[in-house]
Amino acid sequence: QVQLVESGGGSVQAGGSLTLSCTASAYIISTYCMSWFRQAPGKEREGVSSIDSNGSTSYADSVKGRFTISKDNAKNTLYLQMDSLEAEDTALYYCAADSPSRRCTWYYETDFGYWGQGTQVTVSS
Repeated sequence: QVQLVESGGGSVQAGGSLTLSCTASAYIISTYCMSWFRQAPGKEREGVSSIDSNGSTSYADSVKGRFTISKDNAKNTLYLQMDSLEAEDTALYYCAADSPSRRCTWYYETDFGYWGQGTQVTVSS
């Protein structure tokens, strides 16, 4: 049973920062492909960032340079540090996991079979 639990969402003004967390078992965090997705009101869910078991990361162009994905295997936690937040970043943010495979990228949403319940981020301009 793979359980992902997000936390850390909230309301912030444009230009501010938030850090999202996602907890799972130690095995999942350390060996699975972990990603963050988001869904804004009235829009389709989109990929934000991924990190593989070796710590290699990738980002959507819309967040590159502003968001940082990381994980702490000892704390069983995945993070998304979000800086310079914009109103367009307002969305429900999801943590997702994919069992180890050849690729690890937010670009292929259908690869991810395990999802958290989401945490809301609201950025006011």
